[in-house]
Amino acid sequence: MWRLVILLFVLVHSALAVADEKIVKVFVLAGQSNMEGQGVVDLDHPQHYNGGKGTLIWSMEHGGTKAKMKHLKDASGKWKVREDVLVRYQTPHELKVGNLAIGFAVYPGKHHIGPELQIGHLVGDHFDENVLLIKTCWGGKSLYKDFRPPSAGGETGEFYLKMVKEVQNVLEQAGDEMPSLKGAKLELAGFFWFQGWNDMFDEKARSDYAQNLVHLIDDFRKTFRVPKLPVVIGETGNMGSEAGPNMLAIRESQAKAAAGIKPQGSAAFVSTTEFARPKDLSPNVGHGHHWFGNAESYFLIGDAMGSAMIRLQSSPYVN
Repeated sequence: MWRLVILLFVLVHSALAVADEKIVKVFVLAGQSNMEGQGVVDLDHPQHYNGGKGTLIWSMEHGGTKAKMKHLKDASGKWKVREDVLVRYQTPHELKVGNLAIGFAVYPGKHHIGPELQIGHLVGDHFDENVLLIKTCWGGKSLYKDFRPPSAGGETGEFYLKMVKEVQNVLEQAGDEMPSLKGAKLELAGFFWFQGWNDMFDEKARSDYAQNLVHLIDDFRKTFRVPKLPVVIGETGNMGSEAGPNMLAIRESQAKAAAGIKPQGSAAFVSTTEFARPKDLSPNVGHGHHWFGNAESYFLIGDAMGSAMIRLQSSPYVN
């Protein structure tokens, strides 16, 4: 009799423990400098930042999508901080860890944003569970060499290995860097890819881009044992409709890769060319490779990629 009572107590206690277990949805944001974040928030030097045109502050007052950005500030006019969304980003300068807000870009301080800002707001709104964004991105890196996945053959890229190692370390030791995650169950829920610039300048890199990207996704999924992990691929849409043949080739390969990832329907290609803004309405007029630093561009890129990821979450192909 007592054995039965003890057994029932253990079973009930275990069930309650599972019910109380904190689940955190984890998303990986990978790529090169445009995923690092080049959107200017508030720098307005007349010579170096075009008087502040195209910054986030300027865009929230004058941009064509300013109404869509209202949630970025709270009722007091301060930048909103999301308590339910964490960001972890090891930049070349420092480790940035904290609640989602402006400033999780590659530069020190809080003067830049990347796609993570609006991605974080969207997935944070979508899930009842808390969210963790892991940024693994490095400027000036190619898929052909630096992010080259194992199944593509040849030498595995240094930054593919670095990406995988960083994600593994965070999944295993998140509580050490983020005490609020101690004891939580981290579930890998999606992968964002925003890269392509450096592969434009080599014929072999361009021709192999689609298959290399499919290999990267396959290898990443196998490593983390998530065979249907939802994937969003952002188009290299810099320069908008003025793109040359090399960039157009990369864009076509990105769309082809999304269509070629199995199972079909588990990956989405997101067009971004419409988010390009003219340099005379942007803060960094000489940085076309960085969307001229236009914050509205980076906000809209994050909005489109985040929306695509949410659609994938309910897809029958990933569930």
